Formats: sequence, C-alpha cells, structure tokens
Amino acid sequence: MSTHHPSHRQPALVGWVVLGGAAGTAVRLAAEAQLPRPADLPLPTLLVNLAGALVLGALLEGLARRGADAGRRRGVRLLVGTGFCGGLTTYSTLAVEVDLLLAGRPLAGVGYALVTVLLGLAAAAAGVAAAAAWSRSTGARP
Repeated sequence: MSTHHPSHRQPALVGWVVLGGAAGTAVRLAAEAQLPRPADLPLPTLLVNLAGALVLGALLEGLARRGADAGRRRGVRLLVGTGFCGGLTTYSTLAVEVDLLLAGRPLAGVGYALVTVLLGLAAAAAGVAAAAAWSRSTGARP
C-alpha cells in the first residue's frame, strides 16, 4: 500500500500555492490601480496576463531542464507557477472585459481578445526560449 498523497492533499504544498497566489494577486491589484487605461481599454489586464505567460513559460522550461517535478522543483513550480502566476493572471476578468467591449465597441472587443491570446502565446514562447537559452549558456544540468 502506497503512502503517497496527491499534491492537493499535502498542506505544505497547498501552502506554497496560497502564498504565491496572494503575492500574485497583490501585484495584479497594484498594476490595475497604477497602470493607465488608454481609450478605456483594459491595458492593465493585458499586461499582467502577458507578464504571467512570460514568467510561466520561462519557469516551466527552466524547471523541466533541471529534472523531475519533485522536491524543491515542485515547490518552486507550485509557489511561482500555480500560485504567483495564477494570482497574477486573470482570464475571468479578460472574459468580462471582452464582453463589455463587445457590447459597446465590437471591433475593440474582438481585437482585444485576439491580441491577448496571440501575444500571450508569444510571451509564453519567449519565456520558454529565454529559459532554454539561459540554460544552454550556463550549462545548467539537472
């Protein structure tokens, strides 16, 4: 009989997610309060989602190049990836903002949705590429 418990049943691992999520949410709220909304477009949401995609791409690539998702690597993934990036990014707000834009400015709504998805993919790919390049340049190994 195995004594292994899934990650969501291990209080310490859940704690890393909660801690990272609180920090990511605080950063998102600060960005939303400080960043402008030119032409009433939701620039803060776009920027935090792109930042989150970039960080998550770099983090996951960097961790994958260092070995199995266990021990400290799992803790970092849960703290920074699931927690921080999960709290920072906000696709529910994106959905609401797209809906609001579609109601009053349909082209802006469609454009905002497309830009978010396409730039999000590009940001994640850039994060992966940056982590891969850094790993190669430093000779980092698991």
